[in-house]
Amino acid sequence: MKQIRWGILGCGEVTEVKSGPGFQRADGSQLVAVMRRNGELARDYAQRHGVPRWYDSAQALIDAPEVDAVYIATPPNAHQPLALLCAAAGKPCYVEKPMALNHAESLIMQQAFAHRQLPLFVAYYRRAMPRFRQIRERVLDGSIGAVRYVNLQLHQPQAPEELDAASLPWRVNPVLSGGGRFVDMGSHQLDFLDYLFGPIVDVNGHAACHSGTHGVEDTVSASFRFASGVLGSGAWCFAAGDKLDRCEIIGDKGRIVFSTFDDQPFSLITAAGEERFDIPNPAHVQQPLIQTVVNALLGRGECPSTGESAARTDAVIDRILGR
Repeated sequence: MKQIRWGILGCGEVTEVKSGPGFQRADGSQLVAVMRRNGELARDYAQRHGVPRWYDSAQALIDAPEVDAVYIATPPNAHQPLALLCAAAGKPCYVEKPMALNHAESLIMQQAFAHRQLPLFVAYYRRAMPRFRQIRERVLDGSIGAVRYVNLQLHQPQAPEELDAASLPWRVNPVLSGGGRFVDMGSHQLDFLDYLFGPIVDVNGHAACHSGTHGVEDTVSASFRFASGVLGSGAWCFAAGDKLDRCEIIGDKGRIVFSTFDDQPFSLITAAGEERFDIPNPAHVQQPLIQTVVNALLGRGECPSTGESAARTDAVIDRILGR
C-alpha cells in the first residue's frame, strides 16, 4: 500500500482547519469520504473541501471499500461505539481526544483493536507539533538538568455560551463529553506530560463547580507523581476573572516555561540567562501527528500517540475527578 485512504466520521468544527486538511496534505494520505448524520451538512463539507464521497450513515462509511482507515471526530460519547464498529470491520482508527468518556471505555476500545491486531491512534497532536517537540528535546538533552517538578496553570473566564443552562454546548454536557472544560483541555496538558516524563503513577485531585450554570467541574486542582520520580501539580479554573496559560518545568540547572494553547514562544531559563524559542503552530495543527499515523500505517515510522498512551490520560482524569 502506497497511500492511506481516509474517511471521517463527524465532519464538524474541528475538521474544518485543525485536522481535515491534514489528511489531504500529509504525504501518502488521501481524504476520500466524510459522514454526518445530517446528509446535507456532509455534502456541503465534501463539496467545500473537495472530498469525492459523503455519507449520512457511519456504518456505510466504515464498510466502504474505498476507505482504508477512519478518523472519528465526534464528541467523546460516540468514540467507543464507533471505534468498536471500525474494529469489527477491520479498519484502523484515529480518534479525537479525549479517547472516550472514561478509562473503562478506553480500555474496551484498546482491547478490541488489540484483539484484531489493528492500530489505534488518538489525536493528542501536541506530541508531534514542532514547538512541543522542541520542548521535549530540551528536556531530554539536559538543558535544564535533572527535572524535579512540573506545574500547570490554566485559567479562563467562563465562556459566554455556558451562561445559559438551557442550551449548554456539548463540551460542558457530561453525557456527551465526559466532563467539562478540564476534560476537554486539561487532557491535552496531562497527555503531553505523559510524553515528557512517562506514566503518572500516583495522583490526587479535587474538583468543584463554582459557576453554578452547569453541573460539571469548572475548578480543579491536582498533585501527581510520575514513574520517573518527577513530581507535579496543576490548577485549572474555567470561571476565572482573567486568562493564564502557563506550564513550568523545573530542573536542577534551569527551567522551561511555555503555554499549551496560546501560540507563544517558550523560554529556556538557566544561569546563562533566558533564551526564547519562537516556533509558530502549523496551519493545520493536527497535520504533523496525522503524518506519523500515516507513516505507521504504511510501515515507515511510528506514531507517538496511541490507544495505550491515551487510555493512561483517561485514567488520570478519572482519578482527579474522583470517578
